[in-house]
Amino acid sequence: MRWVTKYLLAIVATCTLMAFLNTALAMNDDISGLKKLVSGNEDKRMNPHDLAFFLATHNYNAVPKDSYVNVDLDGKIYKLIPNGERPGLCDIKY
Repeated sequence: MRWVTKYLLAIVATCTLMAFLNTALAMNDDISGLKKLVSGNEDKRMNPHDLAFFLATHNYNAVPKDSYVNVDLDGKIYKLIPNGERPGLCDIKY
């Protein structure tokens, strides 16, 4: 019975550690990862709120504004503007 308890504790500890590492690794994305994400997807009808939601689901710190989205990467703020008919999801301004 003791081995079952130890086994379950090991599983819980491993799962907890994996969850923390997954979040920490996602937070270290750089501008190249963001460019790859927005250039690899297209949606002509995406507005700033949709774009911010999409980026937030990919662990980016995105805040929608009137006609654009602010993304904070390592303390630097990038302005993302949905681009409609053009390729990709948005244009990135530094």
